[in-house]
Amino acid sequence: MIRTCFLLLCCTFLSYTGLQAQKVRISPANEEVLRKQQDSLQVLSDLILRGRDEAIRQNANDRFIPKLVQALKTPYSFYFRFDSLTTISIQYPADSAFRIFTWGLEQETSFYHHYGAIQMRTEGGELKLYPLFDRSDYINNQDTITNNKEWYGCMYYKVQHRRYFNKDYYTLFGWDANNIRSQKKMLDMLTFKDGEPVFGGPFFSFAEDTIPKKTRNRIILEYKKDATISLSYNPEMDMIVYDHLISETNQPSKPSTFVPDLDYEGFKWKAGKWMHIEKVFHDALPQGKVPVDQPMNQKQKRMMDPRTAEDINEGLQQPKKPKGKKQ
Repeated sequence: MIRTCFLLLCCTFLSYTGLQAQKVRISPANEEVLRKQQDSLQVLSDLILRGRDEAIRQNANDRFIPKLVQALKTPYSFYFRFDSLTTISIQYPADSAFRIFTWGLEQETSFYHHYGAIQMRTEGGELKLYPLFDRSDYINNQDTITNNKEWYGCMYYKVQHRRYFNKDYYTLFGWDANNIRSQKKMLDMLTFKDGEPVFGGPFFSFAEDTIPKKTRNRIILEYKKDATISLSYNPEMDMIVYDHLISETNQPSKPSTFVPDLDYEGFKWKAGKWMHIEKVFHDALPQGKVPVDQPMNQKQKRMMDPRTAEDINEGLQQPKKPKGKKQ
């Protein structure tokens, strides 16, 4: 009994000291240095976004990159969050194995060029950094597997971590302001091979579609500039959900005419891949009290009380009542 209590006490102490070590990994002196560097980086990052012409924005970017690298060389800089860099996207996966910095620079042509870097979490606090080189303008085949030197550039806004057969898969949700006619949202898969980052791979399957299509290495949704679409992970449904797009001018060859039609597609994680779901909501729309124009089954049509996604979700969450036996 005494031995058991002693072991529990030791475990509690080690857990506590482990948490304390996490908190003090950055020395006060280094944290102060990082705060000062962050102030300089914040000024430059604002100029990258809001500079009045491309020359000013590019100059700020050229100064920002070496200053950021210098800051990241500070021991245990991984644990400094750079919260003041509000115009720079900094995303972490659930396992905090790395973090990824991304940002865009608008050119005079109204096209965007992206920059970024992956900082790995290291036990010794030393810097392990993979710079990202945007080559999207020169990649003829968008559905190709690339690396950090041939990166399909964008600004990431979410990382979804999955693990399958002891291998980690990181789904990246990205946005590209693109040009004056259209913008893009995309799904990309990040894996590591021999410690090196790999972007893309055969992880987006359409095998269960009504008409099966070829598996894709990444998903790119290009759409009209002033349209708004959703591409996100829904934790309650445990799946990726995104807007189905159609051409508002009946020109399917022109993505700049694509807009959402209030229908939704998705991807469900199955056996190490994202499996495409052709239609997420079959008899409801997730945006409120909007009835379905043409239900699949006209007998179930409820003109005075159209169902919404909220109604369906509430129904799914309520336990089913056991059926009574027929007498």
